[in-house]
Order: sequence, then structure tokens, then C-alpha cells
Amino acid sequence: MSYTTQQIRNVCLLGHGSTGKTSLAESILFINGTTDRLGKVTDGNTVSDYDAEEIKRQISISASMMYTEYKGNKVNLLDTPGFFDFAGEVSQAVRVADAAVIVCAAKGGLSVGTEKAWDNLTENNMPKAIYVSKIDEENGDFYGLYEALKEKYGHSICPMVIPFSKGEKVEGVIDIVLRKAYSMDKGKCIEVPLPDDMQSVVDDMYTVLTENVAETSEEFMDKYFSGDPFTAEEMAQGISMGIRTGSLVPVVCGSAFTGLGTELLLNIIVNFFPSPMESKPENALDAGGNAVKIEITTDSPVCLLIFKTTSDQYGKFSFFKVISGKVESDMMLLNPRTGTTEKMGHIYIIQGKKNIEVKELHCGDIGSVSKLSESKTGDTLCDPKKTVTVEGITFAEPCYSMAISPKVKGQEDKIAGGLGRLGEEDQTFTVENNAEIRQMILSGAGDIHLDVLCAKLKSKFGVEVELSPARVAYREKIRKKVKVQGRHKKQSGGHGQYGDVWIEFEPGDQEDLIFEEKIFGGSVPRNFHPAVEKGLRESMVKGVLAGYPVVFLKATLVDGSYHDVDSSEMAFKLAAGLAYKNGLPQASPVILEPIGSLKVIIPDSYMGDVIGDLNKRRGRVLGMNPLNNGRQEVEAEVPMAEMGSYAIDLRSMTQSRGSFSLAFERYEEAPANIQAKIIEEAKANEAE
Repeated sequence: MSYTTQQIRNVCLLGHGSTGKTSLAESILFINGTTDRLGKVTDGNTVSDYDAEEIKRQISISASMMYTEYKGNKVNLLDTPGFFDFAGEVSQAVRVADAAVIVCAAKGGLSVGTEKAWDNLTENNMPKAIYVSKIDEENGDFYGLYEALKEKYGHSICPMVIPFSKGEKVEGVIDIVLRKAYSMDKGKCIEVPLPDDMQSVVDDMYTVLTENVAETSEEFMDKYFSGDPFTAEEMAQGISMGIRTGSLVPVVCGSAFTGLGTELLLNIIVNFFPSPMESKPENALDAGGNAVKIEITTDSPVCLLIFKTTSDQYGKFSFFKVISGKVESDMMLLNPRTGTTEKMGHIYIIQGKKNIEVKELHCGDIGSVSKLSESKTGDTLCDPKKTVTVEGITFAEPCYSMAISPKVKGQEDKIAGGLGRLGEEDQTFTVENNAEIRQMILSGAGDIHLDVLCAKLKSKFGVEVELSPARVAYREKIRKKVKVQGRHKKQSGGHGQYGDVWIEFEPGDQEDLIFEEKIFGGSVPRNFHPAVEKGLRESMVKGVLAGYPVVFLKATLVDGSYHDVDSSEMAFKLAAGLAYKNGLPQASPVILEPIGSLKVIIPDSYMGDVIGDLNKRRGRVLGMNPLNNGRQEVEAEVPMAEMGSYAIDLRSMTQSRGSFSLAFERYEEAPANIQAKIIEEAKANEAE
């Protein structure tokens, strides 16, 4: 069946890990008859968590798509991971959703995941609701969490569905708008009498709701102050408007396990959440690079955004949202980034791992297509006659790096090939072959992220790998001036080899070698000078202390001698190398360590811990800048060698509320005790 834009709701489920997002998605599909059984995360049979790693770990790792039909509407659900290592998947879902449900567990209070989801949605001006899950579990406290949300986010927090209990046991839920109570009977939601002891609570909550509705327009405000009650239509209009503008955030509750409250949540999604047509126009660039707006209508030229890619043994699947127009199978669309056209062969709607083929998808809908040749996540495909590029997806920079190596030698190419394929799915990690430290460096969002990538390399590409700390790229330099001789003389049958140079070494003022010559009387002929420089450059790759490259070196060729027959470029190159080996140990060599420029964003309350930790890492705090929402940005310079585990340590110190960026700044002389340790490690590595 084909759905019009007005009939579509694109909703992403966000929140902390283990709050019940996947279970809520299952409950929606089951209660609505889309599936014939209620899948459970513990049984590994849910629609959304179908990847082998997700089933094994019992957590969501990637964003997954499902849909259900409810009251003539199509509700596309995007279930996202709650673990922060997979925040890139959340970015993909938020980019194409038109509204979101933040899932919080009734016990455990306000979680970091709730705060992060709220901030993310507020930043993106996205309508949102809060669903309090697991209300029937022991120690669940809906009202405690509701008060905490109100205290944190103010009067926009608005109750629309609340629980009622008999003793300790939750018996059902109450719809505040309709003032009706519901319970579950044999898997069906049935209306029950409103409990007498809940009348005053419902009145209070209804008052909160009407106050919020009154604030959505001047007309409603006048009516509210005149004491006239709102009609059902006015309440619906005010709630829709409040949700769309963000001035009203409904709080609903339920139990995914029993299905209690699920239907009420669906009613809110269908009745009050915006359709794609009611979302703001998309920002885009035309063929000339000028900013344009794309109206979300089926009559406009076709434009779609690829927001996710998966790759398996059967090929590549690209998940897309139709931004404007109507996408039909076998349509030819242009990719403005590559300049190539792509054929939209078979197009599908998505139900977890199942793809259901359809002939067309209307503006606002979400679907998938197989076998696109050059398009990747973040690309736009559009009508070739109307070239536009919509905003892509912004991912956080990787902040945690480890060296990756095969358990069986010789499988490096297999690792590179496997990570290349995984990179089509996941753009939040990078891999670099660092020739200087002779390691392949894998960088991602955290330890769990890298662990999952390694597990996928084994299961999908049959290569077992090990992770180890990445080596640091140190440098060496000299601090005083020396003058030394390098003499290479070798006599064998026939021509011998002879090269003799005197070179002055001293600290230079630029990172690269400064080579000069001050030869008098032609003691070293000019045609051998390039060979002397080449010999020095090749030697500088390995310093005399710990084998790290030498920088800031000035070398002046001042004297030497040659032989008419035995001298050659090779002989002078070797002579320069001998001068380097003899001279640098006498020139007071030192080790330089890389210093990084660090910016850490944290809530005020963690300032002491973070600065204390930076001091332990030999960091220098340069300043603090106050930001909004009670946060601070700390600027510091820190030795890169001390930052290997910072992503994990900061997460632990700030309960995942902190974030940071680190960029190389310059090289600086390492303290004597650190230098001794580096030299010792280098000798141990050499011995290995």
C-alpha cells in the first residue's frame, strides 16, 4: 500500500542504554498486530536487534527501521542504540525523523542518556515526547521521575498519560486529555472506571495541560484567563501546536512487556506528532552552490537523502528518506557529489531485517534500495533536471585510538579490506597505516565501538585481530653545536671507496634539515654535495637516543677530502652518515614529545575532578570559558602520550556527560624521567 505524506509519521526512539527502546518498538508492532509474537531482547528475537553482535551482547548497536500501520497512518519507527559509543547511529536517525520519543526507565531517576537525547533534539528543533517505561517493575517511581523532569526542564514537561496502582501493583494508566482509565485484559487494552482516589490527581494534571495549551496562542490565552474551558478540538489543536514548537513535551508511560500504555502512545504519535509535510523546509544547495529551500511536497522534483548503508555478503543496501517528490522503481537519479546517475532498481520498505518490495514511495517516507554503485551515507540523489544537495549528516570525530594487528601474521591486507567494507556502514571510525610508528591505527568513539568492529572482522571476514596501545610519534633534536669528521675508506680489488667530510651540526630553526656548505679550495667537489645531504637526510630518519626522527637540525659541510679515482657519490653519502653517527651523541640530544591542544566541555560540577586529572597527565590548563546550561569549556595543553585512555576516563569521571576534542599542537622537550622511560622502551622494542 502507498501512503501519502500526510499519513506518515517518522519517529525515532532515543534514550539511555537498557531503558527499553527496543522493547517499546516490539510492543508497538505486536499490540498493533504487525507482528504475531512479542519479541524479547533476552531471547534475541526482536525485529530491530537482528545483527549477530546485537543478539550476543543484548544491546542495540545500529539504528534499525520498522513500521506499523495505525488508524490509516504509517508510523516509521527508528530504534537507536543507547550506548554512547554508537552515537553516530543516533545522528543518522535524528536526521530523518520528524519527531522523537525519549524513553526513560521508571526506576533509577533521570539518566545521562535522557539529558543527551533532550539536548540533541533541542539543538535540532525537533518535537519530542517522553515515555516512562517499566512502570510495573519493582521500585518503579513514575511520579518521582516526572518531578525530576519538571525540575530539570521546566513547565514544558506536561503529563498526558499517568499510571494508577492498587497497593504496590500498577493496575493501569489514565489518559489525562480524555480523563479515561485503561487496563490490560488478555493482551487487549480495555477501558475501566477511573479510580476515586485518582480524581484530584487527574484534575491537577489536566490543569497543567490546559495551562500549556493556553500558551500556544494569544487566542487560547485569552480564553483561559476568561475561565472558559477548551473544547476537545481546541485541546487537540493546542497540544499539536505545543509539541511542534517545543513548548509542550508530553509525558506518557507504560509497560512494553504487557502492552499497557502502548496504544495511548500510538494515539499521541498519530494525532499530535507532525507529518513530514508539517516539518520545516530542507536547506540545500543548488547546482551553482547557492542556498535554496526544498518544499516537502509530492509535486516537487525528486530528492532523497541516503542516511544509512549496510553491507553484507549479498551486497550493499542504502536506506533513504524521500525529501521531496515521489520515488519509483527503476528511476534514474543524479548524485551531485559524484556526478554519476544511479538506478533505483528495486525499492523496499523496511521491517527490521526484512525488505518488502514496493513500486513507489511518497515524499516523507523511508525506504531502502540495493546495489547503488557509488553513493554512500550522507549523499543526495535528485532529479537530473533539478540538481540540489541537501545537508548531510554530521558525525563526531573519533576520540579513542588503538593499534590493530592480526593474530596470524600476513593478514594485514585482510584487515584493511574488512575495515574498508565496514567503513561503508559506519563513518564514525577511521583507520590509518602509520608508517612512522609502523602500526595500523583504528580510531573510534570508545572501547566498546572498537571491540564491536573487531568482532565483526572475525564474524564477517574471518580475520582475528588484537588491539594494543598505539605508539607515540616522538622526535629527537640536539641542543649544542659540534664539529665532527666522517670518513669512509674501503680498499678492495680494483676501485676502492673514499669519502671524507667535516660537518658542523647545530640546532636549526625549522623542522626540516637545513643543509649548507662552506667549502674552501674544492676539498669536496661540488658534485658530491647532494650526496652528503642525501646521506644526512637518510640518517635523520633514526635518532641516536631512541630511534625517532631528528628535527630542527642544521648541518654545514665545512671541509673534507677526496680521491680522484676512488671517490663516488655513494662514498660521500656513507661518510655523511658516519659523521651523523659520531656527531649527534656529542651534541646533547634530547627527545621531544607531541603536545596536544585539548578542549573539554563538562558540567560545572565536574570541574575539580577534570582539572585534577589533567594535572596528573602533566597538562597545563590555559583557561575556562563558561557556556550555556551550566557547562564549562576547559582549554589545556597536554602531552599526547598521556591521552591514550582519556575518552574512557573522561566518560567515567563525568558519567558520560563530558566531551572533548584533541588536536596536535607542537613538539616540546620531554622531562628527563620521561625521556629515560622512552629510551628504555625503545631498547626493549629493538630487542624484540
